[in-house]
This record gives sequence, structure tokens and C-alpha cells, in this order.
Amino acid sequence: MSDRHVHGRIEVSPSAVATIANHAVLSSYGVVGMSSKSLVNGLAQVLRPDSKRGVEVHIDQDEIVIDLYVVIEYGVRVATVARNIISGVKFSVEKAIGVPVSSVNVHVQGLHVTGKLHEDEDADPPTKQKTQTGRQRAGARKGRTPSGGKSRER
Repeated sequence: MSDRHVHGRIEVSPSAVATIANHAVLSSYGVVGMSSKSLVNGLAQVLRPDSKRGVEVHIDQDEIVIDLYVVIEYGVRVATVARNIISGVKFSVEKAIGVPVSSVNVHVQGLHVTGKLHEDEDADPPTKQKTQTGRQRAGARKGRTPSGGKSRER
């Protein structure tokens, strides 16, 4: 007789795994939100943080495959953020349910640009540089200030 008694079976729904994955994704640096798998008119719509949309979980026997559809902040390294998402989701799901995750696939559905202005519009408008006239250049060579007076040497 075995010391091990099986009293039943534990089954974790794909929805539960999706919730764990969603939480791990949203806590990753550079992630703005989750997006639906299908894009309408090419726009990624950022969904509510508690939404399970944007996460697809496939469980076959003892194998879990997770597909994530995310929107990432513009300006961050997309590949680095995606790798961090993969490792974070894999760790969180495996820790929570004790079943190894065979793969996590990250689908970047869009990039989110913060603010209304583009980077080059953030800078102050260019100011007109004062150009020196021939007389001002000549005065500067003779030690005079632009106003015409002599400069003081100390």
C-alpha cells in the first residue's frame, strides 16, 4: 500500500490562469495595458486593468501556453520589455499553480505615446539669434561693447 493517498483532483481554469498572467503583465515596467487580440482599424484599445481580454490561455494535459496582447510605452526597448513580461508571467503562473508553463508569447499590439506633443515639439521654439552688423563686429575687434562704449579691462 502506498503512503500517498489521492483524495481528488485539482483543476485550474484558463480564466484563473489568465487573471494571474494579467496581473503579472500589468506590473511589468513599460506596459501601458492589455489589448484585444483583434484590432479594429489598426488601433490598439487599452482595456480595463481587471479585464481578462488580451490574455489567451491554452491548457493541454500538463502543458500551459499563454498568449498576451499588450500595449507598450513608446520609447522603451520593446524586446527588453517583452522578455521581462515573459519571465514575470512564467514565474507568477508557475509559482501560483505549480504547473510548468511551456511558453509565453507576447504580441505587441501598439505603442502608447505619453502627452500630446511630440519630442521635438516639447522644446522651446527656436529664438532668433542676433546677428552682428559690420559696425558691431568692428567695434568688438577694437575692444568696444555692442552698445558702442569702450569695454573695461580688469
